[in-house]
Amino acid sequence: MSWRPQYRSSKFRNVYGKVANREHCFDGIPITKNVHDNHFCAVNARFLAIVTESAGGGSFLIIPLEQTGRIEPNHPKVCGHQGNVLDIKWNPFIDNIIASCSEDTSVRIWEIPEGGLKRNMTEALLELHGHSRRVGLVEWHPTTNNILFSAGYDYKVLIWNLDVGEPVKMIDCHTDVILCMSFNTDGSLLTTTCKDKKLRVIEPRSGRVLQEANCKNHRVNRVVFLGNMKRLLTTGVSRWNTRQIALWDQEDLSMPLIEEEIDGLSGLLFPFYDADTHMLYLAGKGDGNIRYYEISTEKPYLTYLMEFRSPAPQKGLGVMPKHGLDVSACEVFRFYKLVTLKGLIEPISMIVPRRSDSYQEDIYPMTPGTEPALTPDEWLGGINRDPVLMSLKEGYKKSSKMVFKAPIKEKKSVVVNGIDLLENVPPRTENELLRMFFRQQDEIRRLKEELAQKDIRMRQLQLELKNLRNSPKNC
Repeated sequence: MSWRPQYRSSKFRNVYGKVANREHCFDGIPITKNVHDNHFCAVNARFLAIVTESAGGGSFLIIPLEQTGRIEPNHPKVCGHQGNVLDIKWNPFIDNIIASCSEDTSVRIWEIPEGGLKRNMTEALLELHGHSRRVGLVEWHPTTNNILFSAGYDYKVLIWNLDVGEPVKMIDCHTDVILCMSFNTDGSLLTTTCKDKKLRVIEPRSGRVLQEANCKNHRVNRVVFLGNMKRLLTTGVSRWNTRQIALWDQEDLSMPLIEEEIDGLSGLLFPFYDADTHMLYLAGKGDGNIRYYEISTEKPYLTYLMEFRSPAPQKGLGVMPKHGLDVSACEVFRFYKLVTLKGLIEPISMIVPRRSDSYQEDIYPMTPGTEPALTPDEWLGGINRDPVLMSLKEGYKKSSKMVFKAPIKEKKSVVVNGIDLLENVPPRTENELLRMFFRQQDEIRRLKEELAQKDIRMRQLQLELKNLRNSPKNC
């Protein structure tokens, strides 16, 4: 019997990347020069958000997607943070709600008006204080409305219930800075990578670590759940300082299923997984290439498809949700690439070449939509539920009818697991000390003004009382 090479047929083997025309790009944007390893960009079906370079505090731009071309230098910004903005994420169920986190230790929730910003926005819908150091990551729960996760440099992950505006759980199992968070499909499991070189699978409601891998040979940076395959994919660095990816069984992290070296470049590898097409995209920070693979449950698990090449280096990438894609052009994924040197945001569409103009059901299965499957109380009570699916054939232009209602909050201590997160937290760096000093100065100034106003009011009341006493009585 003659030997034949193995050939695996795939409908995605000819996927190619198409860069948008210059008039459909976003130009003239002062993209942040912050070296934090995040994307600094968030996209949904209506808006593009980009963290910008600013003096004195942090800010980010909100641009309606139809407003392409050159952006004016005085375009309104969201600029309420007192420190650099480190991460931004759109609410998956409400198009005009965005969460941001910053070096000022706060997480803030913003409501963007219809049509975008007309003036600078400084007042957040909700301010969340619970971390004692800067907050580097925020993630929305994939199936539950108003549940937000934040990871800070105090090595803690806080779970916020935005219906009450308070942290309801604290995950305190990390011994160093948390680098990445990712959820499985129904949000019942959370996986994290950490600077302590450990990969963890956590049950988020209890904070219990279900699996833990000590990655000495493969120093993990980023991790992503691969849909319902019960697999994890990590990107990191090998012992020879080459960029590497590894595939893991989520129920057994004792050893990776496969490890594959990518190249010898030094930039961080960002993984993006599309559960509908089972395609994995790898984009390197500082280089312009995007490699893509097809993932399967059987060996060899990972099949290389092709590579999108570009000479312009990328600082980060935003990803359009599925319901915002152009299905008539057979678009299966869309990146928004940040090119810092040019101040440019460049859309890149990943397209499956098809001759027919009709709807291609084989590449667009039912996908998670814009309706939440659970309320915060149901999820916190222990219920898990898969995402509410939608068809891109008919419902992908349908907007969500959900509205965010900010809770009325009273000033009080933040107690989670018996620990007051805001009481007597000493500053750990000079910047934190300065921020705390200026915050206290603002508070003292506000209290003095309030005291002066009350003093004036007391004098007015005393005069009115004196006039009443001296006035002749009416007969």
